[in-house]
Amino acid sequence: MVLVADWVRLLIVCVLFAAAAGAVVRFTGLTAVRPFFTASARAVLQLAAVSAVITFVLTHLGLTWAFLVVMAAVATATSARRTETGRKGVWVALAILVGTVPALGLLLAIGLLPVRGIALIPVGGILIGGAMTATTLSARRALDTFRDRHGEYEAARALGFGERAAVCLIVRQPAAEALIPALDQTRTVGLVTLPGAFVGMLLGGAPVWQAGALQIVVLLALLAVEAAAVATVVELVSRGLIRRTSQDGQVRLT
Repeated sequence: MVLVADWVRLLIVCVLFAAAAGAVVRFTGLTAVRPFFTASARAVLQLAAVSAVITFVLTHLGLTWAFLVVMAAVATATSARRTETGRKGVWVALAILVGTVPALGLLLAIGLLPVRGIALIPVGGILIGGAMTATTLSARRALDTFRDRHGEYEAARALGFGERAAVCLIVRQPAAEALIPALDQTRTVGLVTLPGAFVGMLLGGAPVWQAGALQIVVLLALLAVEAAAVATVVELVSRGLIRRTSQDGQVRLT
């Protein structure tokens, strides 16, 4: 009976928060309400599904690696959709993985991350999620800037810049703004935020120093992963490999 009451309270709180978010954007005219309700419903259903299978996945290393591959695939699809790049969106996978794979490999190689599902999935999810966010934000900013400042690109070409150099000159700084959230999170950790890895280890009974040590490693790894993602996005955009359909004809690289 107590368990049922807990679930009822949880459901009520979730509905209230989702409704509050929808009400704010609706009455302030920020954006459409539907994406908030859709995202909330998906979050509930997806977490329920994951909760049902995660114990089994965590006990099988092969399934753990497969789960990480699914995470990366979903992150790629999400970023490609958000950047409106169509088939060219497959290239965002490179930006997401270029830093994530080496970071995980390093943590495993030096023994800071055990080769177990209980460690691989949370840390891998943090790194993939951070890379996805950085990729999406930097690609959107880069492609928007390239569209809005196309005249500057043409002027740079007229001055003798190569096509790649001309595009890079325009999009590099706007794309780099995607690193601001990661930088602020790193600067303010412990003062403003207590990230999930730290809180999770404390709740699990780990010593405070151990939780703090793991969190700083994860934060700095995340910073490196996101920097690599943004740098890769700039390179891909400047080479014409990431483009929106409406921009395909604007630049033809030789």
